[in-house]
Amino acid sequence: MSGKAKVPTHEILRHDWSNFFDSFSRQHEGWLAILELLDPDIGAQEEVHDGSLEGVSIASGNDAKDRITISMGKRTGDHLSHSIDRPTHVWLQQISDGVDAALLIESENQPKTLLRFRSPVLPEFVDGVVLD
Repeated sequence: MSGKAKVPTHEILRHDWSNFFDSFSRQHEGWLAILELLDPDIGAQEEVHDGSLEGVSIASGNDAKDRITISMGKRTGDHLSHSIDRPTHVWLQQISDGVDAALLIESENQPKTLLRFRSPVLPEFVDGVVLD
């Protein structure tokens, strides 16, 4: 048989976003990742290649979850914050054994945002690893 194996993906429900992003950020801080914007008109546009994930957070006003921010550092010491306004869906893609591989965020009025880890592994295998 040819073709790619389907990568398990599940939606993170809106009422879980805050707790999910807190846990996700702690678990994956410092992981090398690629940040892409997926625009149906122009295709995938890479924003950051091999950036160090600093965290994913949510800002809300009047209990409405209206902005998700992905913060990343680059090897040159630069810092990038990418905001997704009026997010509608958050999807977590995992590979074998429940290893997180990517985070896809959809919004009402922006291209989809894809955060992919360069080398997804179980978090217990990287605990205690210090990045230069």
